[in-house]
Amino acid sequence: MSALEKVNEFRRVITKSLTKNIGRSRQIEKIDLSKKIEINRILISRPNHRLGNLLLITPLVEEVIATFPESKIDLFVKGGLAPIVFQNYKNINNIIELPKKPFDNLVAYFKVWIKIKNQKYDLVINVDKNSSSGRLSAQFANAKYKFFGELDLALQKQFLDYEHIAKFPVYDFRNYLMQLGFPQNNNKIPSLNLKLDPAELQHGKNIIQKLVNNDKKTICIFTFATSDKCYSVTWWETFYNTLLVEFKDYNIVEILPVENVSQIQFKAPTFYSKDIREIGAVIANTELFIGADSGIMHLASASMTPTVGLFSRANIDTYKPYDNQSIAIDTNKGNVMDWIKEIKNSI
Repeated sequence: MSALEKVNEFRRVITKSLTKNIGRSRQIEKIDLSKKIEINRILISRPNHRLGNLLLITPLVEEVIATFPESKIDLFVKGGLAPIVFQNYKNINNIIELPKKPFDNLVAYFKVWIKIKNQKYDLVINVDKNSSSGRLSAQFANAKYKFFGELDLALQKQFLDYEHIAKFPVYDFRNYLMQLGFPQNNNKIPSLNLKLDPAELQHGKNIIQKLVNNDKKTICIFTFATSDKCYSVTWWETFYNTLLVEFKDYNIVEILPVENVSQIQFKAPTFYSKDIREIGAVIANTELFIGADSGIMHLASASMTPTVGLFSRANIDTYKPYDNQSIAIDTNKGNVMDWIKEIKNSI
């Protein structure tokens, strides 16, 4: 571990210890429903830079907009992807970006906190209970109502899918509103949603047509992932060759990662782009996406394409794709033909 990594780890430990009790004992004030409820300015805090984690808060953003359609929402995030992900979310007012590397940008880092402090919100929502920066931002912000995202054991028992990282913030938000006096909401949890517009979708369709140059349906694969989530070249070679046999009436196109590598050695037609909305639009014009747990898997889900998530870790209930006939496959169980059968049953 480098000296900088040691400093960052020390910073995380100290920050977590200082913020672990923030919000735990805060009293929730009942709203007088005989009076007009004024929740117009909202801050949603998810200071994380990863594509997947940003996409996974879109259901919460959708829920907040559905509940307060005229609201203006500020997002407290990290890095520069949020403006791209939330490009077509009309209720997003400001995106407050924490520098990805705070120690390299101390002035910008402190300006962010000043900006949060200078705003006035009606409601602040911290998405991740384990985020020290998120909890601190909720405490730091000027707002009448603050939700810190504490684990709710009763909700965990009530909802079988409460563990899902995109769903539990929605369940928690609904429960918090009930404590404030709002009526119970039993609507379906929103999907991940990139909100691709018609022009983007047409652009993606044009790209697919140029890649395959036929009228067959297309399956999209993504063979990369980080660390041990990435399946080996041998694994993918077996899986890809089986796909070719079992889905012979389909085109198979590979989306390449930013690293421009392929676990099937570029044997399929490939698409490479650094534009995540363009990638999403391409995937949206395919019949099915297959890939390991990754940001691109969540992008496929947010593009409203049936998504098959391949999981080798024991976190399938936390990150699995849902809606649009999506499924998750535990590759520690069964064999290639078992997985193919599951895929065929999903489309």
